[in-house]
Amino acid sequence: MGTGYLIIAGAIMLFSWLVSSRLKSKFELYSKLQLRNGMSGAEIAEKMLADNGITDVRVISTPGQLTDHYNPTDKTVNLSEAVYNHRNTASAAVAAHECGHAVQHSIGYEWLTMRSKLVPIVSVASNYVQWILLAGILMIRTFPSLLLIGIIIFAATTLFTIITLPVEYDASNRALAWLENKHMLTQEEQAGAKDALKWAARTYVVAAIGSIATLLYYISIYSGNRRN
Repeated sequence: MGTGYLIIAGAIMLFSWLVSSRLKSKFELYSKLQLRNGMSGAEIAEKMLADNGITDVRVISTPGQLTDHYNPTDKTVNLSEAVYNHRNTASAAVAAHECGHAVQHSIGYEWLTMRSKLVPIVSVASNYVQWILLAGILMIRTFPSLLLIGIIIFAATTLFTIITLPVEYDASNRALAWLENKHMLTQEEQAGAKDALKWAARTYVVAAIGSIATLLYYISIYSGNRRN
Protein backbone atom coordinates (compact mmCIF):
# COMPACT_ATOMS: atom_id res chain seq x y z
CA MET A 1 0.00 0.00 0.00
CA GLY A 2 2.92 2.31 0.74
CA THR A 3 4.25 2.10 -2.83
CA GLY A 4 0.75 2.33 -4.27
CA TYR A 5 0.00 5.41 -2.22
CA LEU A 6 3.21 7.10 -3.34
CA ILE A 7 2.27 6.49 -6.96
CA ILE A 8 -1.24 7.87 -6.40
CA ALA A 9 0.11 10.85 -4.42
CA GLY A 10 2.63 11.56 -7.17
CA ALA A 11 -0.08 11.43 -9.82
CA ILE A 12 -2.30 13.78 -7.82
CA MET A 13 0.59 16.22 -7.28
CA LEU A 14 1.34 16.18 -11.01
CA PHE A 15 -2.32 16.73 -11.89
CA SER A 16 -2.51 19.54 -9.34
CA TRP A 17 0.53 21.22 -10.88
CA LEU A 18 -0.92 20.90 -14.37
CA VAL A 19 -4.27 22.37 -13.31
CA SER A 20 -2.59 25.23 -11.42
CA SER A 21 -0.35 26.01 -14.38
CA ARG A 22 -3.30 25.92 -16.75
CA LEU A 23 -5.31 28.15 -14.43
CA LYS A 24 -2.48 30.67 -14.25
CA SER A 25 -2.12 30.77 -18.04
CA LYS A 26 -5.89 31.17 -18.47
CA PHE A 27 -6.05 34.12 -16.10
CA GLU A 28 -3.04 35.73 -17.75
CA LEU A 29 -4.79 35.34 -21.10
CA TYR A 30 -8.12 36.76 -19.96
CA SER A 31 -6.43 39.55 -18.02
CA LYS A 32 -5.44 40.90 -21.42
CA LEU A 33 -9.02 40.80 -22.70
CA GLN A 34 -10.32 44.23 -21.73
CA LEU A 35 -14.03 44.66 -21.05
CA ARG A 36 -15.95 46.55 -23.67
CA ASN A 37 -18.19 48.00 -20.94
CA GLY A 38 -15.13 49.50 -19.20
CA MET A 39 -16.19 48.38 -15.70
CA SER A 40 -13.69 47.45 -13.01
CA GLY A 41 -13.94 44.31 -10.90
CA ALA A 42 -15.21 46.43 -8.01
CA GLU A 43 -17.93 47.97 -10.16
CA ILE A 44 -18.96 44.55 -11.47
CA ALA A 45 -19.23 43.27 -7.89
CA GLU A 46 -21.24 46.25 -6.67
CA LYS A 47 -23.70 45.94 -9.56
CA MET A 48 -24.19 42.21 -9.06
CA LEU A 49 -24.90 42.75 -5.36
CA ALA A 50 -27.36 45.54 -6.16
CA ASP A 51 -29.12 43.48 -8.84
CA ASN A 52 -29.61 40.70 -6.27
CA GLY A 53 -31.04 43.12 -3.69
CA ILE A 54 -28.04 42.79 -1.38
CA THR A 55 -27.37 46.09 0.38
CA ASP A 56 -25.49 45.01 3.51
CA VAL A 57 -22.35 43.65 1.84
CA ARG A 58 -19.30 45.84 1.20
CA VAL A 59 -16.83 45.38 -1.66
CA ILE A 60 -13.29 46.05 -0.48
CA SER A 61 -9.76 45.70 -1.82
CA THR A 62 -7.38 43.26 -0.14
CA PRO A 63 -3.58 42.98 -0.67
CA GLY A 64 -1.93 40.15 -2.56
CA GLN A 65 -2.73 37.88 -5.49
CA LEU A 66 -5.42 35.17 -5.50
CA THR A 67 -6.63 36.52 -2.15
CA ASP A 68 -10.17 37.05 -3.41
CA HIS A 69 -12.85 35.71 -1.07
CA TYR A 70 -16.21 36.40 0.51
CA ASN A 71 -16.26 36.78 4.29
CA PRO A 72 -19.70 35.88 5.68
CA THR A 73 -18.71 37.03 9.17
CA ASP A 74 -18.37 40.73 8.33
CA LYS A 75 -20.23 40.50 5.00
CA THR A 76 -17.46 41.72 2.75
CA VAL A 77 -16.49 40.77 -0.78
CA ASN A 78 -12.70 40.95 -0.65
CA LEU A 79 -11.08 41.44 -4.05
CA SER A 80 -7.34 41.37 -4.66
CA GLU A 81 -5.95 44.68 -5.84
CA ALA A 82 -5.68 43.57 -9.47
CA VAL A 83 -9.25 42.28 -9.57
CA TYR A 84 -10.62 45.30 -7.70
CA ASN A 85 -9.06 47.89 -10.02
CA HIS A 86 -8.66 46.21 -13.39
CA ARG A 87 -11.20 46.18 -16.19
CA ASN A 88 -10.72 42.85 -17.90
CA THR A 89 -12.51 39.52 -18.32
CA ALA A 90 -10.56 37.75 -15.56
CA SER A 91 -11.42 40.49 -13.06
CA ALA A 92 -15.09 40.36 -14.01
CA ALA A 93 -15.19 36.58 -13.59
CA VAL A 94 -13.53 36.60 -10.18
CA ALA A 95 -15.57 39.53 -8.87
CA ALA A 96 -18.86 37.97 -9.97
CA HIS A 97 -17.84 34.59 -8.51
CA GLU A 98 -17.16 36.08 -5.08
CA CYS A 99 -20.49 37.88 -5.23
CA GLY A 100 -22.00 34.49 -6.00
CA HIS A 101 -20.98 33.49 -2.48
CA ALA A 102 -22.65 36.62 -1.11
CA VAL A 103 -25.85 35.62 -2.90
CA GLN A 104 -25.56 32.12 -1.43
CA HIS A 105 -25.24 33.64 2.03
CA SER A 106 -28.21 35.94 1.54
CA ILE A 107 -30.54 33.08 0.56
CA GLY A 108 -29.18 30.60 3.10
CA TYR A 109 -27.67 28.21 0.56
CA GLU A 110 -27.42 24.96 2.52
CA TRP A 111 -23.99 23.84 1.30
CA LEU A 112 -22.44 27.18 2.24
CA THR A 113 -24.12 26.98 5.66
CA MET A 114 -22.67 23.50 6.19
CA ARG A 115 -19.19 24.64 5.15
CA SER A 116 -19.34 27.69 7.42
CA LYS A 117 -20.14 25.46 10.39
CA LEU A 118 -17.06 23.36 9.67
CA VAL A 119 -14.67 26.31 9.38
CA PRO A 120 -13.86 26.62 13.14
CA ILE A 121 -13.29 22.86 13.40
CA VAL A 122 -11.09 22.71 10.31
CA SER A 123 -9.12 25.80 11.36
CA VAL A 124 -8.12 24.13 14.63
CA ALA A 125 -7.73 20.65 13.16
CA SER A 126 -5.38 21.76 10.38
CA ASN A 127 -2.86 22.99 12.95
CA TYR A 128 -2.54 19.66 14.74
CA VAL A 129 -3.84 16.81 12.58
CA GLN A 130 -0.57 16.05 10.77
CA TRP A 131 1.31 15.81 14.08
CA ILE A 132 -1.37 13.54 15.54
CA LEU A 133 -1.29 11.30 12.47
CA LEU A 134 2.51 11.10 12.54
CA ALA A 135 2.52 10.27 16.25
CA GLY A 136 -0.27 7.76 15.66
CA ILE A 137 1.78 5.93 13.02
CA LEU A 138 4.90 5.88 15.22
CA MET A 139 2.90 4.59 18.19
CA ILE A 140 0.53 2.33 16.28
CA ARG A 141 1.70 -0.81 18.09
CA THR A 142 1.36 0.63 21.59
CA PHE A 143 -1.40 3.24 21.21
CA PRO A 144 -3.42 2.58 18.00
CA SER A 145 -6.29 4.75 19.22
CA LEU A 146 -4.14 7.85 18.62
CA LEU A 147 -4.05 7.15 14.88
CA LEU A 148 -7.82 6.61 14.93
CA ILE A 149 -8.26 10.02 16.56
CA GLY A 150 -6.09 11.54 13.85
CA ILE A 151 -8.14 9.81 11.16
CA ILE A 152 -11.39 11.16 12.58
CA ILE A 153 -9.98 14.69 12.69
CA PHE A 154 -8.59 14.39 9.18
CA ALA A 155 -11.96 13.10 7.99
CA ALA A 156 -13.47 16.44 9.04
CA THR A 157 -10.99 18.31 6.84
CA THR A 158 -11.73 15.92 3.98
CA LEU A 159 -15.45 16.51 4.41
CA PHE A 160 -14.74 20.23 4.20
CA THR A 161 -13.00 19.84 0.81
CA ILE A 162 -15.93 17.77 -0.49
CA ILE A 163 -18.57 20.25 0.68
CA THR A 164 -16.52 23.04 -0.90
CA LEU A 165 -17.13 21.60 -4.38
CA PRO A 166 -20.87 22.35 -4.72
CA VAL A 167 -20.31 25.72 -3.02
CA GLU A 168 -17.69 26.79 -5.56
CA TYR A 169 -19.46 25.41 -8.61
CA ASP A 170 -22.74 27.01 -7.58
CA ALA A 171 -21.07 30.40 -7.04
CA SER A 172 -19.56 30.22 -10.52
CA ASN A 173 -22.88 29.22 -12.06
CA ARG A 174 -24.61 32.15 -10.37
CA ALA A 175 -21.88 34.50 -11.56
CA LEU A 176 -22.00 33.33 -15.16
CA ALA A 177 -25.80 33.38 -15.25
CA TRP A 178 -25.88 36.96 -13.98
CA LEU A 179 -23.17 38.13 -16.37
CA GLU A 180 -25.10 36.61 -19.29
CA ASN A 181 -28.62 37.61 -18.26
CA LYS A 182 -27.60 41.21 -17.63
CA HIS A 183 -25.59 41.34 -20.87
CA MET A 184 -22.53 42.50 -18.97
CA LEU A 185 -20.05 40.89 -21.36
CA THR A 186 -19.63 40.30 -25.05
CA GLN A 187 -19.82 36.72 -26.30
CA GLU A 188 -16.03 36.49 -26.37
CA GLU A 189 -15.74 37.89 -22.84
CA GLN A 190 -18.49 35.58 -21.55
CA ALA A 191 -16.71 32.55 -23.01
CA GLY A 192 -13.47 33.69 -21.37
CA ALA A 193 -15.10 34.15 -17.99
CA LYS A 194 -16.65 30.68 -18.21
CA ASP A 195 -13.32 29.12 -19.16
CA ALA A 196 -11.44 30.88 -16.35
CA LEU A 197 -13.94 29.84 -13.68
CA LYS A 198 -13.98 26.27 -15.02
CA TRP A 199 -10.25 25.92 -14.39
CA ALA A 200 -10.49 27.62 -11.01
CA ALA A 201 -13.11 25.07 -9.94
CA ARG A 202 -10.86 22.20 -10.97
CA THR A 203 -8.32 23.19 -8.32
CA TYR A 204 -10.94 22.35 -5.70
CA VAL A 205 -11.60 19.00 -7.37
CA VAL A 206 -7.91 18.13 -7.16
CA ALA A 207 -7.79 19.16 -3.51
CA ALA A 208 -10.78 16.95 -2.69
CA ILE A 209 -9.35 13.95 -4.52
CA GLY A 210 -6.01 14.39 -2.77
CA SER A 211 -7.64 14.63 0.64
CA ILE A 212 -9.78 11.53 0.03
CA ALA A 213 -6.74 9.54 -1.13
CA THR A 214 -4.76 10.58 1.94
CA LEU A 215 -7.63 9.68 4.25
CA LEU A 216 -7.93 6.22 2.69
CA TYR A 217 -4.20 5.72 3.12
CA TYR A 218 -4.33 6.38 6.87
CA ILE A 219 -7.40 4.19 7.20
CA SER A 220 -5.53 1.35 5.47
CA ILE A 221 -2.66 1.67 7.94
CA TYR A 222 -5.03 1.53 10.88
CA SER A 223 -7.00 -1.39 9.43
CA GLY A 224 -3.82 -3.28 8.57
CA ASN A 225 -2.57 -2.96 12.13
CA ARG A 226 -5.87 -4.27 13.51
CA ARG A 227 -5.70 -7.32 11.24
CA ASN A 228 -2.18 -8.00 12.46
